[in-house]
Amino acid sequence: MDAIPYFSRNYAEARDKFLAAAKACRASVYREVHPSERGSQGEELSMDLARLGAKGSAAALLLTSGTHGVEGFCGSGCQVALLHDDVFLAEAARAGVAVLMLHAVNPYGFSHLRRANEDNIDLNRNFRDFHVPPPENKAYAELHRYLLPPEWPPPADNERHLDAWQAKHGAKAYQAAVSAGQFHFADGLFYAGSRPSWSNAALRAMLRSEVAQRPRLGWIDFHTGLGPSGHGEKIYAGRDDATEVGRARAWWGADVTSFFDGSSTSARVSGVICGAAHGECPGTEVTAMALEYGTYPLEETLEALRAEQWVHNHREAPPGQRKEIKGRMRDVFYIDSDDWKTQVYAQARSACLMAVTRLAAAPVRP
Repeated sequence: MDAIPYFSRNYAEARDKFLAAAKACRASVYREVHPSERGSQGEELSMDLARLGAKGSAAALLLTSGTHGVEGFCGSGCQVALLHDDVFLAEAARAGVAVLMLHAVNPYGFSHLRRANEDNIDLNRNFRDFHVPPPENKAYAELHRYLLPPEWPPPADNERHLDAWQAKHGAKAYQAAVSAGQFHFADGLFYAGSRPSWSNAALRAMLRSEVAQRPRLGWIDFHTGLGPSGHGEKIYAGRDDATEVGRARAWWGADVTSFFDGSSTSARVSGVICGAAHGECPGTEVTAMALEYGTYPLEETLEALRAEQWVHNHREAPPGQRKEIKGRMRDVFYIDSDDWKTQVYAQARSACLMAVTRLAAAPVRP
């Protein structure tokens, strides 16, 4: 199937394509409108859910896009293509597996070409217990003022400080320091927030309504920005539990990685989105992964993130500079080429068909 036409140029187009495809499939569609924010073109923002299959079926496959805003170009394209894929739809229907597609978990970031949300929160660090005091990321605290200097591009002396830190501690430690998540710099990178975000609350409500009564859930959360271009790394996205990791590998293959055992290109993080299912659906067996598609080398993605965060923090930045930085942000997290889109969709389709097969084969617990 040619998936290329189902990818979009902006959030508004992506949402229109998603809703049109859901309507054509006669899916049940629900919408959670953002209560306070508008898009980059003044458009209304929302998190949209399409359900195919019975609400009371024992198993469901949940597909989420745009957890990291600008990464939604990829996830949305895969969702829309799946809604046009007769083979996938027929297989899910035959297996009795409900398909839940949640479009644009972070609609603000999708529209405004940000990885973070309207509160500068990284949603994939925000799903935690905020009654427990947050840990301190001391390494990030050392780096913050150099990662986001007063001016952009950064002066050479600023970059020498970052290079020296990385030379002393190593590239892996640098990646972990920057990307693992931090709670004390609200204007910084990978900020986890001080409370649950709007998206957090809306997603949890959806899980209680659509999933909590089902015995089994498969969950694929689409991401971009790590690894070789076009390759979808299958990153386990559940609890640090050997049985659950083993089940994910039985579903999707031995090449499922995990940041718990160090096999993933991702740093070890906490507060990931898929953890919400364990809290809201305690009786449901959850098997989850992030499908992380590579785009550019890590150094380039981190540089784009630094620049975009800087221009977000500096509203006085010249319009030309702002446009250039935002354009680079989009390009780094979404490769707008036919080959990349084709490669991406083939892997998404395969992973979804595997999940449907496993969900259908699993016995119903008494």
